[in-house]
Amino acid sequence: MAEVLDQSEIDALLNAVQAEDTETPETPAGGADATSGAETAVARRPTLFTDIEAHIYDFKRPERVSKDQIRVISSIHEVFARNFGATLSGMLRTIIDVRVVGVEQLTYNEFIHSLPNPTCFMVLQAPPLEGQMCLEISPLIVYPFVDRLLGGDNGNLYIPQRPLTSIEWRLMDRIVGRALEQLSDVWRNLIETHFEVVEHESNPQLVHIVAPTEVVVFITFEIKLGRTAGTMSLCIPFNTIESVLTHMTSQSWFYKPKPATQKQQQRLLRNLVKSPVGLTAYLGQTRVRLSDLRNLQIGDLLPLNKRASAELILQIAGRTKFAGRAGQVRGQKALRITRRAAIDELL
Repeated sequence: MAEVLDQSEIDALLNAVQAEDTETPETPAGGADATSGAETAVARRPTLFTDIEAHIYDFKRPERVSKDQIRVISSIHEVFARNFGATLSGMLRTIIDVRVVGVEQLTYNEFIHSLPNPTCFMVLQAPPLEGQMCLEISPLIVYPFVDRLLGGDNGNLYIPQRPLTSIEWRLMDRIVGRALEQLSDVWRNLIETHFEVVEHESNPQLVHIVAPTEVVVFITFEIKLGRTAGTMSLCIPFNTIESVLTHMTSQSWFYKPKPATQKQQQRLLRNLVKSPVGLTAYLGQTRVRLSDLRNLQIGDLLPLNKRASAELILQIAGRTKFAGRAGQVRGQKALRITRRAAIDELL
């Protein structure tokens, strides 16, 4: 039968745990029997206490998003970072590197106080998701973007400590617009939504989209433009993504690029139709000495390796594609295509 400890033995057990540097615990008031019980409890202490791993839990910062869901959020925005970097590179005509450097959950008050002031701060919404979100871009990368859009080379660029002007906000709206297009694209794998800017602000502490103690998911990106680097931060309150958290599992989510629409296919086809293509029809080949080539005169004849009735090989952009017969149409030399030629067919 299992041994039942009395109060004196329980006290001895607790004293033994607290006195880790003492091999023999103090003798409790219960006498020899209590000492025997204490020794038995000390012998069992490794099993009862040291095998239990304790974790610190902060009730002020509850973890309402699981680690698996955090990994999914990170994967979603890693795809966004790659797509946004490629879009920016084409827009600014230079190499832009965007990557996710951290995804964590903290309170909205901690997020706001971690941002510089002034900065490029925007309030977003994405119906049908409830509530609003925040997007912040560091001035360390905002002014290099503005300088690049206005034709500068970002050499020895001075970063002013002031709010953005109206012209600078207009320029940043173009960049943020591209970012929100890519963000909407990757989020459509979870929910059909469209991100849009609701409000601009230079001082983040003036914006209160949720209560200061509300839990938010804080996603940090690093943006590199040449030797210049800055951060971009996306803040998503928990109540905004609570409705889609059930879909955020590593087993059920994966990125699926959307297929081209019919309008995009038609535009690609129109552009391809207008593209010029170089065609070359080879009459034949021959070999001559350099001395004979030097002495060629007008009217001289060169024998080729093909008869006049043989098929000629037609190459498109240097690749063998068709075979045909030489002829004439409306006074111009022409080639009637008779069949497809093998890639390695001789000229």
